[in-house]
Amino acid sequence: MIRRSRAPFYLAVMLLILAGLTLAVIRHVQMGVPWLPGKQQPVWLVEARIDFEAWGEPVKVNLNIPEQPPGFYTLTEQAASPGYGFAITEQQKDRRAEWTIRNASGPQTLYFKTRLIPDAYAQEAPLEPGPVDATEVFLEEPAATAASALLQQAEARSSGPASLTRELITLLTSQTPDQNTRLLLGQESLSSTLVQLLNSAGIPARIADGLKLEDARRQQTLEPWLQVHDGDRWLTFDPRTGAQGVPEDVLLWRQTQGPLLDVMGGSGSRVHFSMLRQTLPALQILRSEASSDRSFGALSLYQLPVEQQSMFRMLLLLPLGALVVCLMRILVGIKTSGTFMPVLIAVAFVQTSLVPGLAAFISVVTLGLVMRGYLSSLNLLLVSRISALIILVLFITAGISIIGYQMGFSTGMTVTFFPMVILAWTIERMSILWEEEGAHEVLIQGAGSLLVAILAYLVMRSPLAEHLSFNFPELHLVVLGIILLLGQYTGYKLTELRRFAPMKGYH
Repeated sequence: MIRRSRAPFYLAVMLLILAGLTLAVIRHVQMGVPWLPGKQQPVWLVEARIDFEAWGEPVKVNLNIPEQPPGFYTLTEQAASPGYGFAITEQQKDRRAEWTIRNASGPQTLYFKTRLIPDAYAQEAPLEPGPVDATEVFLEEPAATAASALLQQAEARSSGPASLTRELITLLTSQTPDQNTRLLLGQESLSSTLVQLLNSAGIPARIADGLKLEDARRQQTLEPWLQVHDGDRWLTFDPRTGAQGVPEDVLLWRQTQGPLLDVMGGSGSRVHFSMLRQTLPALQILRSEASSDRSFGALSLYQLPVEQQSMFRMLLLLPLGALVVCLMRILVGIKTSGTFMPVLIAVAFVQTSLVPGLAAFISVVTLGLVMRGYLSSLNLLLVSRISALIILVLFITAGISIIGYQMGFSTGMTVTFFPMVILAWTIERMSILWEEEGAHEVLIQGAGSLLVAILAYLVMRSPLAEHLSFNFPELHLVVLGIILLLGQYTGYKLTELRRFAPMKGYH
């Protein structure tokens, strides 16, 4: 007989386990699903307040709002504007919150609130779909000569857009500025001067508005940040220090060329920002993100209706119960009534809780065995005997539920969670075992079934198991791989080792 190599089997199992672990890590990284239940995640609540004086005519207000700000993911957006119509419009990457009203007069206040999650994997700005051209700049003398001199000085010590930007910031923020620097800064602000110089050198540059996030701060204003296009993407610089990149505590509110705020039908408009750092359960945030376009968002079970989520929350615990049964039967050697009857009993315990479920199961099986003894004396066919036993089990469970309710035990009503057909088959198998092997074997297998069911229940009811099985369903590939490996085990069971106890004296 030719013995086949098991190498392909073990390779397939290892790939199965590796795939499950890899997918779980990707889900954790891309969607932020926590490994442990109860983890809290910080969320920033940022509120923009718009104040203006209406003229007693139709009013239209537009506020630029963030779109995919670096380092953050937008969780929710909402407006508080009594009497105003509200909509979010988007034109050429310019997202704007728009308020409208037929007639308004006097002081007006509008609010826009957004919740943002710090997201370290959103730091990279997306690639631009096409080439970006520099804006034409026209400078009058002597500003044009001063700008040309500064550019020549910076270009001599740079090799590209990023290094040129840093050199220009160093020159313009010098403690001892030359006359060219003083001339340019005397006409424009630091950030505007940088934008003009870079565009004059043929490098696209623009001003972005950033908001420094500090907990419980009010009446904050936006600060200018410099963005330079290097041919592939926009690079962000702090015009005050020359540091490249967006700090973790800075939210880039506006990254477009358009105005921050437009008010038609009013005057004296101004916008201020308030912020608050909150802490929310990570799973609550995950449910809010389930319908998003983020990676793995379409594969989240939180997209399903609540009723189906509850069903899958229970079904996804079954592989863990099956793993416990495999470990106890294959490695330990505990005998059970039926192969996976303990898993079904454990599922019933999950619904009823352990102690009431255990009492109900023992009561039903004991009464069922008594009635099965009477049915065997009638010499019925197997099909009729099982069918009659199902009906009798139904009456037994109904009676236990009614008695429990009358005695004030609401848990008695949950006995109906036990699968009737499985209970009937269990009673039938135990009855046949009693007739063939005796009461001792029935007690061994019955006690083994309950022991394995209790262990499976403890595993399935652990908060970590419930969390991982539902939020990381791909980990069941790992469970499958372990079960397949257990299926190849042909060694001794732990319960068989007692046979070798007499050999201890021969050492």
